[in-house]
Amino acid sequence: MAEVTNDLIFEVLKQIQADISELKFGQQGIRQELNALRGHFVSMQGDIHNIYLKLDRHDERMDRIERRLNLRELAEPPTSYEPHS
Repeated sequence: MAEVTNDLIFEVLKQIQADISELKFGQQGIRQELNALRGHFVSMQGDIHNIYLKLDRHDERMDRIERRLNLRELAEPPTSYEPHS
């Protein structure tokens, strides 16, 4: 078995330090990608919320039109949807 010297320990510690530095760099890239994905999800959630608002406004307009034209009794029962928060 090789003799354990300070030089050998120093070389092993330098390699461990280099490996940890590489891991930190990789982790930083993953963190940036996750933050970008979070931004996209928040944006999509806002878009979906806006779609629900627009659908709700169209539904209200349709109700007003039906009432004004006295078509309410001929209309099918409304189907409700619940917007997701």
